Amino acid sequence: MPKQTRFKTKYAGVTYSEGRRADGQVERIYYIRYRRDGKLIEEKAGRQYQDDMTPARAAGIRARKIEGDELSNREQREQEIEKQKAEESKWTVDRLWNQYKTDNSTIKGLRIDEYRYKKFILPAFREKEPQDLIPLDVDRVRVKMQKTQKPKTVSNVLELLRRIIKYGERKLLIPRLAFTIELPQVFNEKTEDLLSGELAELLHAIDENSHLPGAQMMSLALFTGMRRGELFKLQWRDIDFERGFISLRDPKGGPDQKIPLNESARGIFDSIGQGTGFVFPGRAGAQRTSIRTQINRIKKEARLPKDFRPLQGLRHVYASMLASSGQVDLYTLQKLLTHKSPQMTQRYAHLRDEALRNASDLAGDIIGAIRAKNGEPVVQLLKKGDK
Repeated sequence: MPKQTRFKTKYAGVTYSEGRRADGQVERIYYIRYRRDGKLIEEKAGRQYQDDMTPARAAGIRARKIEGDELSNREQREQEIEKQKAEESKWTVDRLWNQYKTDNSTIKGLRIDEYRYKKFILPAFREKEPQDLIPLDVDRVRVKMQKTQKPKTVSNVLELLRRIIKYGERKLLIPRLAFTIELPQVFNEKTEDLLSGELAELLHAIDENSHLPGAQMMSLALFTGMRRGELFKLQWRDIDFERGFISLRDPKGGPDQKIPLNESARGIFDSIGQGTGFVFPGRAGAQRTSIRTQINRIKKEARLPKDFRPLQGLRHVYASMLASSGQVDLYTLQKLLTHKSPQMTQRYAHLRDEALRNASDLAGDIIGAIRAKNGEPVVQLLKKGDK
């Protein structure tokens, strides 16, 4: 393409050519010529209408570039490219989240994590790099959430932010955070229990619906303490009838665990009839995702409290019964519940303590009996008390 004709203006080093706009109107395109470090540079200054360019404005641009107050077009382009590269190399909180999500696409709870991230973390930290954060940034999010959200939600969101940053540190994508993201204490752990009368009503309602998967799952939760998700994932190959164990696959995101197969649970499996695949299959034999309708009907028939969660609640009832018996120590209870830490089992400690206090009261009864019947051996008094 031949070079366009350049026309001089009254300003030194400023010329223009003529071109056409999209609507066909003729428009001047201004150019400037100057030397930088002994090198002759010619570059576009701007268009007459599109950039509101005039010969005087073009001359002003030329003067600033000669003085070094303004970069040449080429230098501006190179600077923009470098800036873009720098931006692309930044590991912002948002970029870290997207990479974390890609690398952990199969983890349990990712959907709720994404909801928490988009609602609470993204608006506050979208383009920020973790190393630029200060404790005040995190405190602002915490204080804002505490006005409208439950303590557990606040804790979960801050834990997610901490997890995202820890991921970046492990992958050596970002430097270590200069401070620790503290999680607020949560005291709203819900431990559900049933009175003996309520439990009797529930057992009657379960017996009346014993053929339904919902009733069978509720019975297993009560007899084994299995979680709702573990019941949904349970397959026949996970039940070792010979050795007497149930394998729990990926319990709450942790390693596989085993719990004893007691006789009550064995009876439930026998009533179902052994098969293949899932013990409680969903549609087309796939893993079940809900049993709400059946268990809520049984809950209604048993006239249980409205806030009682049938499957989760029966796991708590199982744990409470064992703890209050005084015959199961907390370490054993932790293993039966497949808790990752003793702290998770500690909520049942008061029940075991109560059972121990009741047992301890026997000492007072024995001493009282000795005082009443001075001279008789302690063993003889105990035997009389047994009659």
